[in-house]
This record gives sequence, structure tokens and C-alpha cells, in this order.
Amino acid sequence: MSGEQAKLNRKDFVSDQDVRWCPGCGDYAILAQVQRVMPELNIPRENIVFVSGIGCSSRFPYYMNTYGFHSIHGRATAIASGLKLARPELSVWVVTGDGDGLSIGGNHLIHLLRRNLDINVLLFNNEIYGLTKGQYSPTSRMGQITKSSPLGVADHPFDTVSLALGADATFVARTVDTETQHLQSMLTRAVEHKGTSFIEILQNCPIFNDGAFEEVSGKGSRIQNQLVLEHGQPLLFGPEDARMGVALGKDMSPQVVNMESTPEEQVLLHDETNEALGFFLSRLERPEFPVPLGVIRAMDRPIYEKEVAAQAKRALSEMGQPDFNKLFCGGDTWTVE
Repeated sequence: MSGEQAKLNRKDFVSDQDVRWCPGCGDYAILAQVQRVMPELNIPRENIVFVSGIGCSSRFPYYMNTYGFHSIHGRATAIASGLKLARPELSVWVVTGDGDGLSIGGNHLIHLLRRNLDINVLLFNNEIYGLTKGQYSPTSRMGQITKSSPLGVADHPFDTVSLALGADATFVARTVDTETQHLQSMLTRAVEHKGTSFIEILQNCPIFNDGAFEEVSGKGSRIQNQLVLEHGQPLLFGPEDARMGVALGKDMSPQVVNMESTPEEQVLLHDETNEALGFFLSRLERPEFPVPLGVIRAMDRPIYEKEVAAQAKRALSEMGQPDFNKLFCGGDTWTVE
């Protein structure tokens, strides 16, 4: 594209497709925030691609006025990886859900995270299979009654953030569908990061798992249950007149402390580059602890597609243009008897 890039706005990223999610679905809020953030990135629409698998969230590419793939179940991360290797100049986004990304596509997801391609992954976690009418997913809570677990889920669920950290993701964040400003800020941080960015978005499914995140998103409860992370700032939460903090207990386990009786220097400071602290935060769970929201880990590591491109360049320099016939008829062969 030549000449000055025309200034785009949110409407430029809205496609002409009718949005077909259930009324009240959290996906609407996420879609709106992504469409609001896109113009601020100053990336031409023809250089943006959304890739999805299968599930409610995976209808996302239809609603973005960009390029997109509505691909196959659990394989969005694999397809996105191939696309990024072939066209590294593109801004590639993967939209997936807790079923598509953590069950059917769990294997592909962890390898994308460890390889560190410069791809942005948005995982909508509603703790249920919504498209297939309410079966339990890898993040459904133990004991949860669903269409496929009438006596309660017996599986221990994945902790999504712990899984991403364990796969050595270089950027891991968590936000909530209803926290629009926070969601926008996480999207911007994800784009700024060089390498794979992974955002878990807690998303309400009003039909099959309504209120799953009410403690974190409800007007009357969120201030007491959200631990909003800021790099270099103490881990504080709760209303101004009843502030609480997160400290390290004598047994090295997390501990909630009352700030009326605790010096602030005893409260942990958030450090996005501290791997141990990231795991520490990922294990904070309700009801004993608040839910951490924000950037949990952000660190630098070589980017996969650049490493591959450098290898290819070196190979050409050292061995010249490849000759398929020479390779096919080469000496490294054997006979099967």
C-alpha cells in the first residue's frame, strides 16, 4: 500500500455479517473492544488476520473486516503458526475458547507458546462448551452440573494461566469481558509484545454457565475480588476504606493481610519479569484469594520465525540454491528388505 495510511475507526473493522451469538453473551463485549483497539494499532486491515477453530468464540473472524480463517477444531494455533512463518509481516491473531484451545487444541497451543512466534492469542474462557449446548470443558469446576456431568464434574480443571506459564509463554495476561478499559489495555500490551502473547478473557455464557465469574465481574463484588496488577506496584485490593494486600507467609505460601495492621513494605510488589512470582499469582484462587487481572508475565526471548528465517538464509549462503533432484537421489538412502 503506497501513500499515507488513511486514519481508520472502529466502523472500518466491523464486517457486514450479522452477529450470531446469544443475547447477553460476553463475546459481544470482547468483539467491540477488539474493534475499538484495532484503529489505534495503525496496521492496514489487509495486514491483519484472525484465525479461529471451532466454538462460539470461533465465529469471531466473520465479524472482523480483516482477513480471517474459520478453521478446524483445535487447529487454529497450528494454522496461525504456518501463516506467520510464511508471512511474518502480518499481524496474526488466534481466537479460541477453553474447549477448542485447551482440549482438542491443547497440544498445538502449548507448542505455539514455547516456540514464541509473534502471534496474539485470545482465549475466551467460559468454563463450558457453549456451541454444543452445555457440556463440561477442561476449565469447568469440580462438581459443576452440566449436560454431560449430571452428578457433577469429576475432572480436576486446568488453570489456564498456570498452563500458559508452564509452557514458557513470554506474555501472559488475564482480563474480564465486562472490564472494557482493562480489556483494551491488555490488547494493546499484547500487540506491543514481541513474541507470543496469551490473554485469558473470563467470558460469561448467559445460557449454559451464567454468572460463572460474578464474583470478579459483579458490580457489588468485583472490588473485593479483583487483584489488578501493575508492574512495580504493591499487590493491593479491596475498597479504599478496607484495603487488603497479598504477602508471602512464613511457609512461603501466599497470605492475605489487612493493610490497617500491616506495613506496606511487607506486601509483595508486582514484577512482570519475575517467573516465580508469575506462578505464585497464577495459583491464587477464590474464595481464599482475589483473582489477579493484568499482565502476569512479560519477558523477552528470541522469536521463532526470525530464528527460522536466519537458518534459511544461512543455509542458502553456505549450500547455495537447493536442488530437489540432487536431494532425492542423494546418498543418504537405505534398502528395506
